[in-house]
Amino acid sequence: MANSITLFKAYIDLLDEVYKQASCTNVLDGDSTLVKQGSNANEIIIPKISMDGLADYSRSSGYVKGDVTLTNETVKFNYDRGRKFSVDNMDNAESAGLAFGKLSSEFIRTKTAPELDAFRFATYAGATGISKVSAGATLSSGNDVLSALVTAQNTMDEDEIAAENRILFITPTLYNLVLNVDTTKSKAVIDSFASIVKVPQTRFYNAIDLADGTTEGEESGGYSKATAGKDINFMIIQKSAVIQYPKHTVNKVVSPEENQTDDSWMFFFRAYGLADVYENKAAGIYLHHKA
Repeated sequence: MANSITLFKAYIDLLDEVYKQASCTNVLDGDSTLVKQGSNANEIIIPKISMDGLADYSRSSGYVKGDVTLTNETVKFNYDRGRKFSVDNMDNAESAGLAFGKLSSEFIRTKTAPELDAFRFATYAGATGISKVSAGATLSSGNDVLSALVTAQNTMDEDEIAAENRILFITPTLYNLVLNVDTTKSKAVIDSFASIVKVPQTRFYNAIDLADGTTEGEESGGYSKATAGKDINFMIIQKSAVIQYPKHTVNKVVSPEENQTDDSWMFFFRAYGLADVYENKAAGIYLHHKA
């Protein structure tokens, strides 16, 4: 039985690849080598550095001493969701393993990745201090989109946000409108971004509600656009402005022999992580949403 469970767990390493292919926001995932585990399982420790600016140089006394402060900030994971699902007992471990692989990959592709994207975008859109359009607007033409993008880029330039690693997240509809504009004009704007990610509108809101899976009407789980939520047209995110660390685990596999309720394999999936914005880098995010 241990061999069967080991075989199923071999599929788990492949789930990260499914996540990377299905997720729109994985490009923002942070470097895990820069953080370390906190004292509790639901937190990580992030290094932060601050330093003094230049001071007058004196020909008699030389340099003015400055301070550099390196601190470690403990941040708690703010996303913790899970589900358990089962696969009927098969004649052999291989066929059960294939069923598990198919089920878990579809679960991540169609349920986990979209919700995680929606949660992250809503979190970043609701962060204090980010730049945003003064009033929501519907962008009806390619020129409207280009004009809004130029305004956003100008705002970030004036705020001295590094052009490197500025990523444009935009709905496919608006992106295609841009492509229909004069090639030279649209290409100049599009090429100013480090990369472009097309985000389906169903994942792109400035506020969402997460169903708890147990309350009446919320049994199906998942997420939905919040009542007061607005559709996002596009977001520009400078990668260093966000704190994003995902973790996906299948932390328990129960065999049919151990299952006390039915003759099936049971797999427990949990996704938890962190999505937040550095307080001193909030200007590295620009939000444009509909009215």
